[in-house]
Amino acid sequence: MSWHKGGRGRRGYHHGNLREALINAALDLIAQKGPAGVTFAEAARRAGVSTAAPYRHFRDRDALIADVAKQGFEKFAGALEAAWDEGRPAAATAFERLGRAYLAFAREEPAYFAAMFESGLPLDANPELQAAADRAFAVLRSASETITAAASDGQKPPALMVALHVWAMTHGIAALFGRADEARRKIPMAPEELLEAGVLIYLQGLGLDPGRKTK
Repeated sequence: MSWHKGGRGRRGYHHGNLREALINAALDLIAQKGPAGVTFAEAARRAGVSTAAPYRHFRDRDALIADVAKQGFEKFAGALEAAWDEGRPAAATAFERLGRAYLAFAREEPAYFAAMFESGLPLDANPELQAAADRAFAVLRSASETITAAASDGQKPPALMVALHVWAMTHGIAALFGRADEARRKIPMAPEELLEAGVLIYLQGLGLDPGRKTK
């Protein structure tokens, strides 16, 4: 499996910006080899510093990858928040934009995406990483709360359940069909179309009308 989508290019250590240089080096390595291919020694070499230099900012290579993942989640959350736009002009339209933004991030930022979801780092061991991941999921949960609010009280599904189901569907489509590399499975439709149809069928199965405008 490849995470490569064009290298970011080597950026050396200039003007004391060692932390950024190491993060960029780690992103290059993830793009080429996946998270497992990141080592302190190679990140230091690509940043143009000694093998001892990374310890000025990071405890170990897991801490470096965690910082990359945190940065990725921050960018991801920003993209999702912009797409959702507090459900304007209508919840159904905004919900569809949200899914498309998820797929676009996975396709356009594969190195960040791999660091976020494929590095195997425990979120609860890094509060800042956990907070960044929670911020991204909070957008989907808020959107799900808006969508489920349209249901009558006796038939309203739990918003958290809806958010988790839609997240799983969206992530699966992104991982299988929305990749920017040769690992992408070919299907006779755009990933966005597959996601839109899947979410529509899911919501209708819950008795929700995704086209209904909510307050």
